[in-house]
Amino acid sequence: MSLFLQYKTTGLRIALLFLLFVSSSAVLKQDKGRSVIRSKHDYFTTDNLGNTYLIKEDEMLKYLANGKFFNRYSNLKLGHISSVDATNPLKILLFYKDFQQIVFLDNQLTSNSENISLEALGHEQTELVCASMNNSFWIYDKQNNELTRFNENSKKIASTGNLKQVLKTELNPNFMKEHNNYLYLNCPETGIYVFDIFGAFSKIISIKGLKTFQVNEDILYYKKDSSLCSYNHKLFEESCKKLRKGEKALSVEVNKSRILVSYQDSVLIEDL
Repeated sequence: MSLFLQYKTTGLRIALLFLLFVSSSAVLKQDKGRSVIRSKHDYFTTDNLGNTYLIKEDEMLKYLANGKFFNRYSNLKLGHISSVDATNPLKILLFYKDFQQIVFLDNQLTSNSENISLEALGHEQTELVCASMNNSFWIYDKQNNELTRFNENSKKIASTGNLKQVLKTELNPNFMKEHNNYLYLNCPETGIYVFDIFGAFSKIISIKGLKTFQVNEDILYYKKDSSLCSYNHKLFEESCKKLRKGEKALSVEVNKSRILVSYQDSVLIEDL
C-alpha cells in the first residue's frame, strides 16, 4: 500500500472514531431514571411519542425517546426558526417569522410539501403560529389583532375578529397552543385567553408572566421561578416542585412520565 493510501485510510479511521465518540457522548447516562442530551440550543419541544427537538437559530435537531440523535433540519434561506409545534409528529410545523413562512416536516424531518407564505394569504404581520386539528393551523396577526384558523389547503375556516374590540383590552401575546379543540393564547401581562375551535372566546386563566406552557386535559404545566408548576384550571389549584438547578433552567416540559429541563447547553431528562 502506498504512503498516500496509508495516510488516507488512517485519516478515515480517525474521522470515524471521532464521529462515534461524538454520537455516543451526545447523550450521557447519569444514573437510573436520568439522562442528559448535551447540545446548545435556544429552546426545545417534544412530541407525544417522546421525541425531543432542539432548536438553535436556523437548525433543528431531533432526538428519539431513548435519547439517541436521529436527524437534523436546516433551511438557510429562511433564517432563524421562530417556533416549532410538534403536536403531530408526522407533520411538524416550523414558523419563520422574518420571512412569514410556514414549513411542514414529516417524522424524518423532510419537507414533502410547498412552504406556506402568509403574505400570500394576506397576512404580513403574523406574530404567532401553531398547529391545529386535522392538519390545520392557527395564526395571530398583529396588524388586525386577530386569530385565524386555516385548513390543510390554507383556506380560512375560522377567526376571532379584532380581539382588541372583542376583549376590550390590549393584547401582546408571546405563545399559543391548541389542545382538545381549544386554543390557548398566552399574554404575560394579563393571562391565558382560551378560545374554542371556531374562534369564540371562552375564558381567561389568570396566570401571568409565562413564556410557554403545556396543556394536558385540565392541567397546565409551566416553569415559574425555579420550579415546575401544574395548574388545574377547572379546580383552580396550583402545585409546584423545585427543579434540580432550577435557577439556571430556561424552560421545562412534562412528557409522559418524564420531566425535561432545558439549560443553555443541555436538556436534563428525569423520571417523574
